[in-house]
Amino acid sequence: MPEIERQQEQHHHHHHHHHEDALFGKYEVGRLLGCGAFAKVYHARNLQTGQSVALKVIHKKKLSSSNSATLMSNIKREISILRRLRHPYIVSLYEVLATRSKIYVVMEFAKGGELFSKVSKGRLSEDVSRRYFQQLISALGYCHARGVFHRDLKPENLLLDDNGDLKVTDFGLSAVTDQIRSDGLLHTLCGTPAYVAPEILGKKGYDGAKVDVWSCGVILFVMTAGYLPFNDPNLMAMYRKIYKGEFRCPKWMSADLKRFLRRLLDTNPDTRITIHEILTDPWFRKGYKEVDLFAEASGSKPDGFKEMVGQGDSKSELNAFDIISFSAGLNLSGLFDDTYDASEDGETFVSEESPEELMERVEGFAKQEKLRVSRKKEWGLEVEGREGNLVMVAEVNRLTEKLVVMEVRRGGGDAGVYREIWKTKLRPRLIGN
Repeated sequence: MPEIERQQEQHHHHHHHHHEDALFGKYEVGRLLGCGAFAKVYHARNLQTGQSVALKVIHKKKLSSSNSATLMSNIKREISILRRLRHPYIVSLYEVLATRSKIYVVMEFAKGGELFSKVSKGRLSEDVSRRYFQQLISALGYCHARGVFHRDLKPENLLLDDNGDLKVTDFGLSAVTDQIRSDGLLHTLCGTPAYVAPEILGKKGYDGAKVDVWSCGVILFVMTAGYLPFNDPNLMAMYRKIYKGEFRCPKWMSADLKRFLRRLLDTNPDTRITIHEILTDPWFRKGYKEVDLFAEASGSKPDGFKEMVGQGDSKSELNAFDIISFSAGLNLSGLFDDTYDASEDGETFVSEESPEELMERVEGFAKQEKLRVSRKKEWGLEVEGREGNLVMVAEVNRLTEKLVVMEVRRGGGDAGVYREIWKTKLRPRLIGN
């Protein structure tokens, strides 16, 4: 009987090979699992092995002008590192394929879906949260020791496998793709910067390990409280809370957990708890078991694995992200509403100039281009085109003493005209290319 089944199966695979729509003759692409600003993730099946995989499709075009040779070599290098990360709580990366316009990343498929769909049904107990948090820290510690940082930890990156164990996804890939635009910094796709560390808002360059720890703190808070620590319908108000570290622990939390959360959500990266210190925290330590990376049969590991574990700290050689320098503008496109393509309709960035300076620069530009410009409320502007149609709306808000946030969007009228005026002419003046 098994024999007959096997023949049928071979026949079945054979039959599938003739599908013209199989990707690279190898993967049958199924339903869409998730969607971000740069990439879509599909369920797919390897036709040779029948194995389910997750397929991340990245549009090179959307990596904008940063598609330079050095960046591509950084991406390739970063991916070669990711392929060697093998850990029970990290989604494995199997292979990376590319065409002229797209990069395909083939990854392990986590059957259990997102951890946070559990949380949305009600907060988790401290014991259950602790188990997931221990798995998260185990994965993080493993990667940080290899110079790979996540930098974009948020609910949609925390998946579960069929045993209900955590699988962290997009490790280092956030650095490779979602966040590298010409400014190389922060592009969260979840429509909220609620997980972002305060020092990123200060855009002074930052330490990937410390940023990851902060995000873990937000994740732990959400699991145990059932809501976000820093939240406000007004984005600026939310930024201010993050920047000042203003949050309150609900009364049902244990004293140990409250104390632990205050150390994780410390706005000063220099005094924030480190992974090393987390491992000795009394709340964290309960029932913690170190992951034995060699517990599974060594046969299941890729060749590079053992030597990878053996390499102590090779940070300097590994971290491609640090090579990509920051430019003047911290672009926060896509934070407000991930349903539209941010590049088409609007852009938000942080600047150190005063609101007045920014307003004057836009006004000067408009006059030079013979566009009508009018002030709206305190730091708002409307720019009209030659036909009297509204071309662009700009608004500036103060974020901290030193920083302001400017939001520019198409007011109506022709998208092409808006793009020409904003993208090609005004944007480079305000924030560099």
